[in-house]
Amino acid sequence: MRILRRVVVAAAVLVLLVIAAFTGVYLWQQPILLTGTGYAAHNACAVNEVAGRDDPERDLPPNPLVPYLRIDGEGDPTTGSILGALARQRAWHTDGFGCTLAAERPELGDATAIDAGANPFTDAPAPDATANPDLEAALDQAFGSDLDAADAKALGTRGVVVVKDGELVAERYADGFDAETPQLGWSMSKSVANLLTGVLVKQGVVALDDDHLRPEWTDRRADITVEQLLRQTSGLEWDETYDLGTPITRMLYLEPDMADYVASLPLAHEPGTVQQYSSGNTTLLCDILAERTGLGADLPRRELLAPLGLTTAILEPDASGTPVCSSYLWASPRDWAAIGQFALQDGEWNGEQLLPDGWMAESLSATDVDETDDPGNGMSWRTNVLPSGELRWPELPEDTYYAAGHDGQKVLVVPSEQLVVVRMGFTPEADEDPSVVQLVADAIAALD
Repeated sequence: MRILRRVVVAAAVLVLLVIAAFTGVYLWQQPILLTGTGYAAHNACAVNEVAGRDDPERDLPPNPLVPYLRIDGEGDPTTGSILGALARQRAWHTDGFGCTLAAERPELGDATAIDAGANPFTDAPAPDATANPDLEAALDQAFGSDLDAADAKALGTRGVVVVKDGELVAERYADGFDAETPQLGWSMSKSVANLLTGVLVKQGVVALDDDHLRPEWTDRRADITVEQLLRQTSGLEWDETYDLGTPITRMLYLEPDMADYVASLPLAHEPGTVQQYSSGNTTLLCDILAERTGLGADLPRRELLAPLGLTTAILEPDASGTPVCSSYLWASPRDWAAIGQFALQDGEWNGEQLLPDGWMAESLSATDVDETDDPGNGMSWRTNVLPSGELRWPELPEDTYYAAGHDGQKVLVVPSEQLVVVRMGFTPEADEDPSVVQLVADAIAALD
């Protein structure tokens, strides 16, 4: 009996040690696990509720925790967890604001209504596919008609829209997508944040040289300006690597107040000296703009999306109500085309000048820094002309500029051709897919 008692005690101690070890490992790894479950919950919610689709695993980049993930609910809320029990994260859907990761339902206020009448592309008839065979051939190639099935799938084009002289002249969509399906622009959102900032500069709410942007910044961070946030030259420490536990994934999938997290980071460089691509800069900027206006999550809708009539556009906020302007703008390809057209027209829309005169020229001006990891990035729009004077894309006109997002999202603007080309898709292996450049070159040739 004494031996049995010792065995039982030893077994109990062993179990307790195993539980303690597991608990310790879990607590150590919990922040990383939460970024994975947060990613899964947010994506599942947004794909279902914003895009109106039902296959998050196929629609957006993969999650390394997939073998252990469980998604419960669809939309409101959607819960992501490890094996249904650990590292639970919830995403809540709010009409007009999309999906937000939060412990409880966020209070985001009312969303400004958007009238489609302000956007000439919303109800424009589908272009006649037979009117320009060369243009249709360009779209064929953009969708991989010359590739085998596997390579066409890897190319992953989901939507193309071509606008010439302000008129919709071509469009095409992959199976399961249409002219009203919102698609995630990822970092194309940063270029839209530029336009939103310009609207507020025009109104006198903010100026590019404003500094002392956060009250707790009493060190050299107080010198950071609005323009430096737009140009990615704030100097704040950052790592844009999309992996579990990095600053970008922590910001997007773990922090309830993303701007507070970014603002807490130290300087890695003197402000204005180094250009380092950072989603943190843009999200922090939109928090500052939201606070200045007092509009919170509704800021993008009221000041930009509604005036342009972008009825499919949703810019999702974080749990604190900050619009995540770095990454979370969903819109149909037609609405993305309207954004490009607005930039092409230097902020004139339906007879009203919404941006300061010359805003786009300033946005495309070279960023003067000692070092850059993103040559040709001005104020969150990229140019064809690189700092060296060489062309990024010699096949395209010198004045070409563009917005770009993860997985091959592009809005390309060619002022000399009065041309806007939108390409949406899922091309994780080739953010700089050459077929996009060929599409624009072929469109120019077909429309001459």
